[in-house]
Amino acid sequence: MEVCLRKAGLEDAQIIHEMQVKAFESLLEKYEDYKTNPGNESIEKVIRRINEEQSDYYLINMDKVTVGAIRVVKVENMIYRVSPIFVLPEYQGKGIAQKVFKLIETLHSEAMEWRLDTILQEKGNCYLYEKLGYIKTGETKIVNEKLTIVFYRKEF
Repeated sequence: MEVCLRKAGLEDAQIIHEMQVKAFESLLEKYEDYKTNPGNESIEKVIRRINEEQSDYYLINMDKVTVGAIRVVKVENMIYRVSPIFVLPEYQGKGIAQKVFKLIETLHSEAMEWRLDTILQEKGNCYLYEKLGYIKTGETKIVNEKLTIVFYRKEF
């Protein structure tokens, strides 16, 4: 299985949006977090993010098939944030995200710190990030009675 990244541009906004909606659909239904879930975002928000100077989207390709995307945001000098990362449901559980994080960390080798957040109740997501070396910051944010966001960081 070959996983690679391709920097996305405005011409990719539609496919990013479609994949994002599909990838986050089950979580949106489960947690009903209509204001915060990327699956409920408009294509205009995706376009705005693509156009942000400090933001880069990458399409995730596995064996030449586009299976997801990741957005990397330069927060400040040598500090980066991942938000969002997603893999289409039919490709999840194949180790793609782990490979993507290694690729992103190599692409941005100047980074001294990475940040991200995820749903505390999604133990698989938390396990993945912790396996990759991310540590809980201790900060959480309650979105609703079903969902709490937990924040992570990884230092180099």
